[in-house]
Amino acid sequence: MTPILTTEDFAALGAPDLVYVRPVKAAEILATTTDGDNAMPLKLDPERTFYAVHRADGERLAVLTDRNAAMAAALAHELAPVSVH
Repeated sequence: MTPILTTEDFAALGAPDLVYVRPVKAAEILATTTDGDNAMPLKLDPERTFYAVHRADGERLAVLTDRNAAMAAALAHELAPVSVH
């Protein structure tokens, strides 16, 4: 039987230092970004690929233009990045 992990259980496996980096289309970023009162609207090609850094529980921490930059940002913040395809 496969165990069922809650978000908290999954995060605890690598928390607090494990993060994952995965490619993400600009369309996904635009769909999950809200405009604040002072925010400038994002103008992105929906098909452009960026790289997102996520905590083990799935929360997106950052979005960068390339995989190397995403991995370097995680390392610079003393996190342990893994790549997800």
